Amino acid sequence: MDLYDYQWEVIQPALEGQNIIIWLPTGSGKTRAAVYVTKRHLQNKRNAKVAVLVNKVHLVDQLYTKEFNPHLKDDYRLIAISGDSDEKCFFADAVKTHDVIVCTAQILQNALEAKDELKHVELTDFTLLVIDECHHTHKDGVYNKLMESYVEKKLRQEWSLPQILGLTASPGTGRATNIDRAKEHILQICANLDTWKIMSPKVHRPQLEEKAQQPQKEYNLTDQRPQDPFGDRLKRIMNAIHDHLDDDELQGTELGTQIYEQKIVELEKEENKQELSQLANDTRYQNPKLQMLEKILLEHFAYSAESCGIIFTKTRLSTHSLHEWICTSDGLEGLAKITAALTGTGSNSQTKHMTPCEQKEVIKRFREGKLKLLVSTSVAEEGLDIPACNIVIRYGLMTNETAMIQARGRARAPDSTYSILAARGGKEVRRECTNECLEDLMKRAIEAVQAMPEAEYLLEIRKLQTESIISRKMKQQKLDEKKRTFRPHDVRLYCRNCNEAVAHGNDLRTIENSHHVNISLDFKIYYNVSDTPVDLGRKMIDWEAGGLISCTCGQEWGMEIVYRAVNLPAISIKNFVVETSDGHRKTYKKWKDVPFAVEEMNYEEVCALHYSDLSD
Repeated sequence: MDLYDYQWEVIQPALEGQNIIIWLPTGSGKTRAAVYVTKRHLQNKRNAKVAVLVNKVHLVDQLYTKEFNPHLKDDYRLIAISGDSDEKCFFADAVKTHDVIVCTAQILQNALEAKDELKHVELTDFTLLVIDECHHTHKDGVYNKLMESYVEKKLRQEWSLPQILGLTASPGTGRATNIDRAKEHILQICANLDTWKIMSPKVHRPQLEEKAQQPQKEYNLTDQRPQDPFGDRLKRIMNAIHDHLDDDELQGTELGTQIYEQKIVELEKEENKQELSQLANDTRYQNPKLQMLEKILLEHFAYSAESCGIIFTKTRLSTHSLHEWICTSDGLEGLAKITAALTGTGSNSQTKHMTPCEQKEVIKRFREGKLKLLVSTSVAEEGLDIPACNIVIRYGLMTNETAMIQARGRARAPDSTYSILAARGGKEVRRECTNECLEDLMKRAIEAVQAMPEAEYLLEIRKLQTESIISRKMKQQKLDEKKRTFRPHDVRLYCRNCNEAVAHGNDLRTIENSHHVNISLDFKIYYNVSDTPVDLGRKMIDWEAGGLISCTCGQEWGMEIVYRAVNLPAISIKNFVVETSDGHRKTYKKWKDVPFAVEEMNYEEVCALHYSDLSD
């Protein structure tokens, strides 16, 4: 493996067994450097075993196929495991029989928490953890959950813990606005990853700057549209919706509450979807940003068959709409045949979303040059192996400095352009300027941490690690106390839409700390099941998806799953109102926040309920 001099410079401590973070710009070879460290580690460490961790499913196959497997397959046994692969249920076996495991961090975390000895693994089963995009090691992210266990073991002076190698292009500032707070943020990431040092080139920095040249940045600003017929019409529609709601539908709700807003959204989707769509089409060319976008695309694509680019938008809905506009715009001519929307995944999308397999196919075609333009949400900002783009456009997008750095890093072709397309004087432009300042602040903070005397640095890292463990234990204690606040049988669940009481808390069970199902046979009288099974885009191992379930009033609740031949309704708590024994009602976005405990499902208990004739 050939490495640049700047890559050799940053990996030296890792080759000596130190925990480090490699900080290099996007496209400058962080992963290739990690592959070399892995190879040397496997050669020199007795009984070496490496886990390469990513935070997104689609990155598993990419790192395995493009980087680690080609360079290591002749001498070592490698495997890629994610939520899409059959091997996830046999992760512990795969760890025993392979030298390198490329997987999502969640797969490893699940195995660390598994109670079943056949599925359980320990951190000490590994000798090296490579953590991709390691700036995500903070707060409640899965990287941090994994590393909290690591740090706690280290502070207890447990031995045989794996070496850590973190990779990042953009650690960020953690919303800091001054150098001291930014430095604290960087130190916290270092503490979370038990980092000995952040490595970036010093001696060979000119070579890095030559290799990772930055694109030309353009601010393509438009004037505010003189009229906003779409917005004005939307306001009139919302007022009409409000007038349409009668007293029965609003019973038990108040203006501005989540339940009220849910009613507004449902009516809007059902009664005005076609009208809104037609209105958007009618006012398409009255949007100055779309006119500017057309000009930019024609400049880059009309006379060059080699150009390729990405347009980043905020949401899946805007991505879908922009894709439709490009594909139907007469002015863009041939572009209509070479565009694709990469819209991400999620069951709550208001447009048809792509499955992981469809996303993978789009990226493959883009990489091969069969597609020239992606319209994407942030799913393509970070980590994806895509060609060096000539043009990257952020279309009215407002994000933090980390996302800005990641998006800009996609424009890696010679003489490439990074464009900010937004309204003149708008908040998106102000945010981009702020991000430029924050990027500079991030660099200065990292350099300040790198310049700290070793003894001072290590003392600060130990202090932050101790504080984090104490904080986590206190938080867990409060969470456990909250779960004991109310007994499950004293809790009732109401449909968020029609306010019908449909379940008690003690009807609920969890399956492997993932799915929340209702095992009561009486629950079936309250919902309908769609005839068509939910398309998850992949085949699950332990269960299969059934149809969507919804209240008789039409409110979606979740979906049926078939778990070991038993049909069970898996519900999402955000679709219900929770009433506790003190008469208080509240909605929750996540199950972890509810004030009562949900037991793990006992399969024999469920079988006895559902197949009582067999048990007799």
